[in-house]
Amino acid sequence: MSMSIIPAIMSGGAGARLWPVSTDANPKQFHALADASKSLFVSTVERVRGRADGIAFEEPIVLCREQHRDRVRMHLAAAGLDKATLVLEPQPRNTAAVAVIAAALAAERDPDALVLLLPADHVIADDRGFRAIIARAAPFARERIITFGITPDRPATGYGYVKRGAALGDGVFAVDSFREKPDIETARAYLTGGGYSWNAGIFLFHPTTLLREFENSAEIRDKALASLGAATRTDNEIRLDAALFGQVPEAPIDTAVMEKTSCAAVAPCDIGWADIGAWDEIWRVSRRDEHGNAAHGAVIARDARNNLLRADGVTLCVDGVSDLIIVATPTTVIVLPRDRAQNVKALKEAAEKS
Repeated sequence: MSMSIIPAIMSGGAGARLWPVSTDANPKQFHALADASKSLFVSTVERVRGRADGIAFEEPIVLCREQHRDRVRMHLAAAGLDKATLVLEPQPRNTAAVAVIAAALAAERDPDALVLLLPADHVIADDRGFRAIIARAAPFARERIITFGITPDRPATGYGYVKRGAALGDGVFAVDSFREKPDIETARAYLTGGGYSWNAGIFLFHPTTLLREFENSAEIRDKALASLGAATRTDNEIRLDAALFGQVPEAPIDTAVMEKTSCAAVAPCDIGWADIGAWDEIWRVSRRDEHGNAAHGAVIARDARNNLLRADGVTLCVDGVSDLIIVATPTTVIVLPRDRAQNVKALKEAAEKS
């Protein structure tokens, strides 16, 4: 008998560090990035459907900003999921509030099902491996809140880390501690010492367990549930009450629950994961030519090495450049060293003020 899992897909991110392709109106999850032929959103939805390895995915719940409603519907249709439930957020309140809403709605639909809470804007190369680790973790998820930890392949400083504790069985461990984004020396020590995973922000839990473990962040839970109770429901759409949802304290699920609960567990995995939160990460995961260039669109490159070159709706020509990010759209061009990829958000903010 298959175990039912309800995917709860978070599609509220802005992707500011992937500007000018990712914008507030059309953020990164709705784009095909790296070498993908489908949007990140469609790839995510397709990853968590069907039956395999003793688990059965039900129709998803998609939690998104109200302004993205039509775009989400379009991408769901592209994936053949016209009946998915949409939760429309009047404003972003971070992932703790979203987790509460997802848990409550899942409990309404199927009290025996587990919830898989995951972002819409990540890359996972090994879909089969991802489903297999979900199946292995599922038996522990009635009493534990499972986070999926990515086996690190480099001393990354842009991710939080999870230190695993005692083995619970079949590749699932109690969480010893959560660690904030480290400096480079600390990250190297984590990699050398072993026992650490990147925190991917993907969670598997039973609704009752999650809502119970919000007791130390009860204001978030109670106000989020109040906004759901006063929501407008039509067919398969739920529009949260704007005034009540605006009162929910803004916090990630990591600090609201995972760092406080004694029920946290981690399932380490190596599934070709990337959150591609910045252009240098897209360069890293993309196919590159013999000169190290990752090119997308109409690009002409001469004597160029190790660049991320992207042309959306224009032709991009470069000569004699190396180690750069160059992204060109019909309205905006950005050029900066690859090792300054995190500065794109600041460029976006400066452009909006000019």
